[in-house]
Amino acid sequence: MRNSDKNPVVVVIGAGVAGLSVGNFLLCNGIECVVLEKYSREHVERRQRAGSLDGSAVRMFRDWGLGDVVDARLSHADVESEGVPLHVDGETRMWKPMDDGDDDPGVFCPQQVLVRNLIEVFLRAGGDLRFDADVSLDDLDSAQPRVRYRDASGATTELSCDFVAGCDGYRGISRASIPDGVLNCHSHEHGYAWLAMLAEVPAEPAAAMAVHSRGFAAQITRGPTTSRLYLQCPLSDTLDQWPDERIWAELGARFGEPVAVTGPITDKQLVPLRSVVYSPMRFGRLYLIGDAAHLVSPMSAKGMSLALFDAEVFARAVTHFVRQGDSSQLDGYSDTCLRHTWDEQIHAVWITNVMHDAGDSRHAGEFRKQLARAELERMIATPA
Repeated sequence: MRNSDKNPVVVVIGAGVAGLSVGNFLLCNGIECVVLEKYSREHVERRQRAGSLDGSAVRMFRDWGLGDVVDARLSHADVESEGVPLHVDGETRMWKPMDDGDDDPGVFCPQQVLVRNLIEVFLRAGGDLRFDADVSLDDLDSAQPRVRYRDASGATTELSCDFVAGCDGYRGISRASIPDGVLNCHSHEHGYAWLAMLAEVPAEPAAAMAVHSRGFAAQITRGPTTSRLYLQCPLSDTLDQWPDERIWAELGARFGEPVAVTGPITDKQLVPLRSVVYSPMRFGRLYLIGDAAHLVSPMSAKGMSLALFDAEVFARAVTHFVRQGDSSQLDGYSDTCLRHTWDEQIHAVWITNVMHDAGDSRHAGEFRKQLARAELERMIATPA
């Protein structure tokens, strides 16, 4: 084993949007940090996931002097001016869902584009980013946590630090390193899944959704030549049951007309819809950030924005501690982030229930379907 030549204030685990934002925020304030990522740079920069930022997240980057990392090809305001086509049993309606009460419009920004930009800014500013790092964590409840990692060559390095930022997602090592019995897990299973796909076709318009007795469906832009496709399906379905031909036919059936442009489907995943919150969002000197602490239904399009809220609260708390010697903001980190998380879960669960219960009644029943249809009519009639 070899020791690093420096011990940073913060070791950040994970180089996704949350981890890279923490790294950049700390670097902006002159706080020394090291970002460790399990996968290669190529893998991280190509990973396709979320694609929407709300207005508060856009403003956050701008306030930190990082507005250029948001490569926004389309704003929510552009979509909202006309509304999102919402096909209800084949009838096309227009819905304006993007207004989240913020003066700044949100944007569609593919996660891989945001990650690529954040990496470039971080490295250009002299940031320490290490890929292919297989991490383990020790002494998290001590004054000097230890972070060990094995790199691609097999060499092992140990870092001591003041704080660990766990930004490595729902299945990462950060939360798994917390002893049993420390965290409370609050979860809600919606009872169905999304078949989530990436297709090499443009989304015209940028977002379109369908509520149908066969289930929910959507096509959302992920760039000028790429779309995310979503189909509600039973939890028991397998990918083998969904060849490309069936996918395009099913999308056409739920949208009420054949899909105008089809093309190669390059990625397919079955994603059970669930909402999860772990509390507290810290253990000792380890702070859980983003998906490591909570999952929000993808129907809300709030995953990245929720993670960015945590990232900023943590970065400001560490900066306050380093400059003022005051740990009060770090002590309040979990409570501050959990209040925001639960506020977002309210909307996420509500919109998920409405858009799914209003279509396929096999899960929630006909009574819930009629309730959801009534709510759907109110949503369409009154801008969000």
